Amino acid sequence: MSVQYPRRRATAGEKPGNEPEEVKLQNASKQIVQNAILQAVQQVSQESQRREERISDNRDHIQLGVGELTKKHEKK
Repeated sequence: MSVQYPRRRATAGEKPGNEPEEVKLQNASKQIVQNAILQAVQQVSQESQRREERISDNRDHIQLGVGELTKKHEKK
């Protein structure tokens, strides 16, 4: 995904040689956006993993409860 920024013309008193500085700013901006996206994806992934672990823990807990009920029923 490549973002194209429009070229800006030099204004009065500005030297056309400032373009490399503009490119540096664009690259820095792209890097900031990429880092933010990466961080958001990692956060969502971690939250999803925690949710799955909680669901798994709940299943284990429910299975233990069913096992205990079965044992009580067998003793009668």
